Amino acid sequence: MSVTAPEVKQRLVSADSHVYFSGDWIKQRLRKDLHKVWDEGMAKAADYNEKVQRAGQPQLHMEDFVDPEASKDLGYKEPAAKIAAMDRDGVLAEVIFPEVGGAAVCHPALMGNDWKEMFKGYNQSMADFAAYNPDRLLCAYQLPLMDIDFAVKEVTRLAKDHKARCVQLTPFPSDSGLPDFQDKVYEPLWKTIEETGLTIMNHLELRASLWDVFRRDPTPQKGIFTGLAWAPLAEAICFWILTGTLEKYPKMKVIFVEPGLGWLPWFFESVLDPRMHLHYEFPGVKRLPSETFRAQCGATFMYEPKGLKACYDFFGAECLYWSTDFPHPATCWPNSQKQVISQFAEAGIPEGDRRQIICDNALKTFGL
Repeated sequence: MSVTAPEVKQRLVSADSHVYFSGDWIKQRLRKDLHKVWDEGMAKAADYNEKVQRAGQPQLHMEDFVDPEASKDLGYKEPAAKIAAMDRDGVLAEVIFPEVGGAAVCHPALMGNDWKEMFKGYNQSMADFAAYNPDRLLCAYQLPLMDIDFAVKEVTRLAKDHKARCVQLTPFPSDSGLPDFQDKVYEPLWKTIEETGLTIMNHLELRASLWDVFRRDPTPQKGIFTGLAWAPLAEAICFWILTGTLEKYPKMKVIFVEPGLGWLPWFFESVLDPRMHLHYEFPGVKRLPSETFRAQCGATFMYEPKGLKACYDFFGAECLYWSTDFPHPATCWPNSQKQVISQFAEAGIPEGDRRQIICDNALKTFGL
């Protein structure tokens, strides 16, 4: 179904928005005999969270992770309502991420020998959501790393059948006992992603070791724990760049979603780039890390005028991607039009580059 986009003052494309896929929505895309497998797998995941990750610590409430008004909007769960919510916000198109990623639950430990069928069903549930208006909704499809042959087939299938433009990979494969990005086992996958032109999305997620902070955090809403999730993304950046992986696959692009911007210029200018001129050796790395980031990486942001200015001054406009982060606490929904104007004015970014950051970069990268 195609729906005409609303007339807006500025063309806005969000590179990060969220949707909640209910168990019923997903099970509609699975064979009937797999419904029990899904339910039992999700029960195992909840039990693991309770007994191992949280170790009996109080459960955080959903309102700590979503904006109360936005999360009550049906656009959080239904495709037609999603378009209506975007219209209300004056947003032309969005890249959407699931709240609970398929790669986090569709694996052998939770779903047994049926995990591949579950994985394909999960991606189908995303495809069906976006099919309501494929010109305005783009899914960051899920991709597993524990079975590269299957991952390669899934990339090929998603690109052919659903015109996929991006896939979401965990930034921390070692948390699942898997090799890091430079390992030869991933070569067929990186080559296929290059060939299909898909963009890799490394979305902010909880590093396994951060759950130790959760258990030690004495604050009522676990404010220490929730404030540290961005930091481990520095590790992911290093493994992509300092191992020479991105230079080896020059057509491959990785976007870091919700990393926070303010620390990135310092990290590259003071930590990564200087190491190229010291006694450190990085085989396969011929460019300054900041040059590779400019050429093959990107970062999304919500409202961060000082960080936006710092990144714009250091990297330029081409690797920055605006987002609403609907319906999380940092979202600007339904005031994106107004917020964009004020944020970019505060950051002192000229109109042409503002247009590139809030729209054109995403249109080019994702083919929306």
